[in-house]
Amino acid sequence: MAAVEPPRVRDVMTNPVVAVRERANYKEIVDALDEFGVSAVPVLDSDDRVVGVVSVADLLPKVEFPDEGPGPRLFERLRRRTARAKAAGETAGELMSSPAITTRADTTIVEAARLMEAERVKRLPVVGEEGRLAGIVTRRDLLRVYLRPDADIRADVRGEVLDKALGVGPSEVTVEVDSGVVRLAGKVERRSTAQDAVRLARTVPGVVHVVDELTYRHDDQVDIGSGRVFETRL
Repeated sequence: MAAVEPPRVRDVMTNPVVAVRERANYKEIVDALDEFGVSAVPVLDSDDRVVGVVSVADLLPKVEFPDEGPGPRLFERLRRRTARAKAAGETAGELMSSPAITTRADTTIVEAARLMEAERVKRLPVVGEEGRLAGIVTRRDLLRVYLRPDADIRADVRGEVLDKALGVGPSEVTVEVDSGVVRLAGKVERRSTAQDAVRLARTVPGVVHVVDELTYRHDDQVDIGSGRVFETRL
């Protein structure tokens, strides 16, 4: 049974990307963030490979500790010591968070979201062959899939899920979509078909929720132990 192709990072990522070299100085980084209205930029080496990310958070310690050196302080917490060390940094290579947490263009947005959550980052540089920069994806980008028009969502549920994957026609199941919420209503032959319709509809890009109003004529249940199929006519 063919599933709907899940949305991938390439569908929502930004390209081209604002980036800086490792040798870029503090003011050049600030200028880039201000000019392009971004809060972070990937840092590239001489071969265009992503080696880190420098963000506003990496730049703020210089504001917080303008007159303090990076030397150790008695009983100082690690976080504060790290911040003071950042305050002494002058180039992107010294200021960046490294190594960069990256992803690939063919990664699904679900996998990308999970990676961001696990690593506690707000953006992922997208890399291609040999780690070279291909784009960038942010938390906000991952939400863009939910901007799809209801008409497009309905067309995918109707065409890709019901017609192609399940062979269920409009006379059997109707599809309504309102603000990304899909409502499936009607009667199909088997319970498993109804379950598959709901499950696959949830995978359509832009679907927020599926309301299941499907009924069925036969309850086909498989006895896992014996491999026998039991059908109950409704």
